[in-house]
Amino acid sequence: MLSIAAYREAFISHLNQTIVTKEPTNLYEPIQYILNLGGKRLRPVLTLLTADIFGNNHKEAMHAAMAVEIFHNFSLVHDDIMDDAPLRRGKETVHEKWDLNTGILSGDAMLIVAYQFFENYEADTFKSLAKLFSKTAIEVCEGQQYDVDFETRDDVTIDEYLKMITYKTAVLVAAAMKMGAIIGKADKKECQKIYDFGLNLGIAFQLKDDYLDAFGDPKTFGKQVGGDIIENKKTYLYLKTMQNLSSEEAAQLKHLFEINPTDTTDKISSVKELMKSSGGANETLLAIEAYTAKALDLLEELNIDTSKKEILRNFANMLMGREV
Repeated sequence: MLSIAAYREAFISHLNQTIVTKEPTNLYEPIQYILNLGGKRLRPVLTLLTADIFGNNHKEAMHAAMAVEIFHNFSLVHDDIMDDAPLRRGKETVHEKWDLNTGILSGDAMLIVAYQFFENYEADTFKSLAKLFSKTAIEVCEGQQYDVDFETRDDVTIDEYLKMITYKTAVLVAAAMKMGAIIGKADKKECQKIYDFGLNLGIAFQLKDDYLDAFGDPKTFGKQVGGDIIENKKTYLYLKTMQNLSSEEAAQLKHLFEINPTDTTDKISSVKELMKSSGGANETLLAIEAYTAKALDLLEELNIDTSKKEILRNFANMLMGREV
């Protein structure tokens, strides 16, 4: 077993050797660009880690890890187009650096390239990986559509929001881990357990992102704190706050999410104060703890060495304790 940092370094090295710009450059250069913008590399690291946990050879999982990371970044390219986002990880988004058509086409190519990496596996493994990947890809699209739909709705429930982030974020984390288990030759029950572990971890991960967006440290978060508030996004944090407010305070929060002032300082401050005073912020932290605990309970059911469970436990706790 390697350290998390070592898995990340091994993956990045493989990525840099594998993804090169070729003709036509306007198709492939944006792909290399978005993949080199950095990020946590959470999903491919989980694929490599899980392959070692079950099969002791993460190198065999490198192709699947590439597929997962390229698909994730493909979804970001198209999400940025849909959101008309100017920046991604502090750099120009693909459609801003090139143009809209290039962003669409390069994103399409990334999806196809991701599938191609599964061709490196023998037939049975290829079938299992491709089937899981197709299921996950369509769920991510469904999650994105739910997210878009919620922008124009005032009656989004907490259960609906949890379903949205499960599809948009958590299923890819879960699939990344299950792919590692498949390559490691784990049986079907173990594959499902590690998938469920990843699913709950993925939900907790997104809820933590929601929380940090409002209450993270600007020096470490890496994004503009209060971005979701500026964009009037109805996150779990918002929904929990709205649920706990008096009718008068709820009307105030609703009004704050309908205005778009040039200077957003007061808006962000007012919303955050309501999130704290209502208990919504604290309840979001409790939800993060609950989903993490559920993941760790599932971990105990896995038929793997205690030392390997400890690695996954430490990884889960590290994710939940992060400030970025």
